[in-house]
Amino acid sequence: MSIVNMSSPRLIKHSLSRRILHNHSGVVSIAVFFIFCCAAFTFATDDFMSHYNWLNILRQSAPLLIVAAAMTLVITTGGIDLSVGSTLALVGALSAIALNNWGWPWPVVLVAGLALGAVIGAINGYFIAYEGIPAFIVTLATLAVFRGIALLLTQGYSIPVPAGSDFTWLGRAWVLGLPLPAILGVLALFFGHILLTHTRFGRYITAVGANAEGVRRAGVNTRSITLWVYMLSGMSAALAGMIITARLGSGSSNQGEGFELQVIAAVVLGSTSLFGGFGTIIGTLLGALSIAVIQNGLILSHMSPFYTQIATGLIILLAIWLNTRIFNPARTSKG
Repeated sequence: MSIVNMSSPRLIKHSLSRRILHNHSGVVSIAVFFIFCCAAFTFATDDFMSHYNWLNILRQSAPLLIVAAAMTLVITTGGIDLSVGSTLALVGALSAIALNNWGWPWPVVLVAGLALGAVIGAINGYFIAYEGIPAFIVTLATLAVFRGIALLLTQGYSIPVPAGSDFTWLGRAWVLGLPLPAILGVLALFFGHILLTHTRFGRYITAVGANAEGVRRAGVNTRSITLWVYMLSGMSAALAGMIITARLGSGSSNQGEGFELQVIAAVVLGSTSLFGGFGTIIGTLLGALSIAVIQNGLILSHMSPFYTQIATGLIILLAIWLNTRIFNPARTSKG
């Protein structure tokens, strides 16, 4: 009897460790993949591990980090937002127009851009949550609509930000030796993690993705949850668009083409379930950095930039395969 009592804590601890490892197997796998990519490019190039290069990676990947944080919430509900690239382009182009043609002060432009992103997200959320149209169809349609509006407003030209405008600090400023866009990206991930794992709203997001009908019958307004998630996605895409416009010094309707694929790849590669019901911001961070590292490493290796698109496509395929076959806790628990 005493032997059983002595061994029970060990058995419980071992069982708990195995359960934790199982539930976070996707995060562990992407962490291993990320380390492998870093090691490979360290040996393949001379400057990959330099301090300057890593600051550049963080600065370049900041828009991806910001939008991927919100996309994690969207996919956790079982939805998807294909319109983030078009939202990025529209808000970025309108920001440049407001500064250059309309003479708006940069703080007004910043607030108006975020508000426009929220409105775009609300449009998506309304048709998805209240009209019952699948998220893929709605956001595919708005992808075309908002990209078309951006093309119409700019006539296909880049709109410059006025020289000397303080708006450019959003994409070019440095704070305590770190690029401001990178700080904003980390903050977006931090707040996304807190929201998803430590708030009632985050628990509802996960519950909607796992069993929306059951949550609705429990008295939760699932439509409101879905609406707010898409509004956050629209606002994050708007912020990313203004950061890119501020960094480049111009807004263009061509910005963000294919951006939605990178965002979805980062989230899914990080082991957030495509079926909903499970999301992880830490995995999203590792997924986004893995994509950024691969793109940066290929450039430093003097390979054609066209390979980056091939690599992104292969990453998406790998991510979806892992997500649906191996690292899908929601599916495993249901099975």
